[in-house]
Amino acid sequence: MLSTKENLQVLFEDNHIVIVNKRAGDITQGDKTRDKPLSDVVKEYIKEKYNKPGDVFLGVVHRLDRPTSGVIIFARTSKALERLNKMLREKTIQKTYWAVVKNQPKKEFDTLINFLKKNPKNNKSTAYTNEVEGSKKAVLHYKTLKKLDNYSLLEIDLETGRHHQIRCQLSTIGSPIKGDLKYGFNRSNKDGSIHLHARNINFTHPVSKETISITAPLAKDPIWDSCT
Repeated sequence: MLSTKENLQVLFEDNHIVIVNKRAGDITQGDKTRDKPLSDVVKEYIKEKYNKPGDVFLGVVHRLDRPTSGVIIFARTSKALERLNKMLREKTIQKTYWAVVKNQPKKEFDTLINFLKKNPKNNKSTAYTNEVEGSKKAVLHYKTLKKLDNYSLLEIDLETGRHHQIRCQLSTIGSPIKGDLKYGFNRSNKDGSIHLHARNINFTHPVSKETISITAPLAKDPIWDSCT
């Protein structure tokens, strides 16, 4: 079910930013599907809550894949958007993800380095060991948090933010994310989600300069329930 302003889960808000827990299935901003994006839902929430006339400014700072859930920041002012974009470029916003995978990786923890090339025709990335034309370097660090009956829970820290990076790189080591048909899992989840969740985000507030650390609750789901 897509988010509405009634079921929107706001994790933090002030005059400059609003941080929400994106549901799997939401699109961050408008695309060719013409489904209502999460950005519009957040605008409606702000407009109603603060009784704002006219158009509400909302800047999309970063995105999450449609089947992915978790913490996402929106900017409520152009000043905040500009500063957050700069922080993203300078890699000072720390994002941590949780992923449920099949086939426990051979190493409990590791750094994965690949070169990813996106194919726009099928909206899929391919990982290469060496640089190829049109590829971009992708680096992530993972560690095993918990071994479940049939799966493993990994925690992932991204050094780079490439297209489908976590999904593609974990698939490359033979550990596709649960429900991710596109990257090698054998069946989809009933709700179309994949078990990839943006769990934490840490950064310095773009205006107040205070340290912001937000953890996004997991969806109610038997597999996620077994992770905590």
